Amino acid sequence: MHRFYIPSEDRELRQELWIDDKELVHQWQKVLRFKEGDEVALFDEECEKLYKIDRAEPNAYRLQHVTDLMRKIPAKHVYLFWSLLKKDKNDWVIQKCTELGVSNFVPIISERTENNQFDIERSRKIAIEATEQCGRSDIPTIHEPMSLEQAIGTYIDKLALYYTHMEADDVADSTEDKLGVLVGPEGGWSDAELENFRQAGLKSIQLGNFVYRAETASIVATSKLIN
Repeated sequence: MHRFYIPSEDRELRQELWIDDKELVHQWQKVLRFKEGDEVALFDEECEKLYKIDRAEPNAYRLQHVTDLMRKIPAKHVYLFWSLLKKDKNDWVIQKCTELGVSNFVPIISERTENNQFDIERSRKIAIEATEQCGRSDIPTIHEPMSLEQAIGTYIDKLALYYTHMEADDVADSTEDKLGVLVGPEGGWSDAELENFRQAGLKSIQLGNFVYRAETASIVATSKLIN
């Protein structure tokens, strides 16, 4: 079933609902070819509901509420701090880690970061689309980029914070429900950054026996924390 996020500030999910957003109506008409009698799930920050289309007009759809649906929220609050990559790779990280259940994305700039440009609005759209597709009911938060030092200073007292490292022996404690992982760039962490991690008391986790691309490392690290 197709699902769509409707921000609560745009409209309330009432018993009867009109959808007249131009972009959404175009998608429903030209791409999905929705017609009267079709059902669709809508969700916002508070609830998820099943609707039936009972009237299709050239520029709008009228929906009638059928039933409330169970919301699906990740059990853990996982923050992903990843060293910014080239644009399409960042898109892939956000899409796949949203599907895995990341609650907060914090792009970081480390010594060997490839790119310091980040389109936050584009990234939010990608996160929303991934949320709609995968079935979860909460939209992850996309943060503005910050330096690695800022990230550690801001979050070290708020999360169980880990960093990825090939020589790590530690395994993330699955009983913790607020976790964060720092994932480095293609060139890895510098010696100075690794020393800063140790001095800050951060735990390290190993992703496996193979060397991953940076975007793949974000997927593997996220999966380890969640599972």
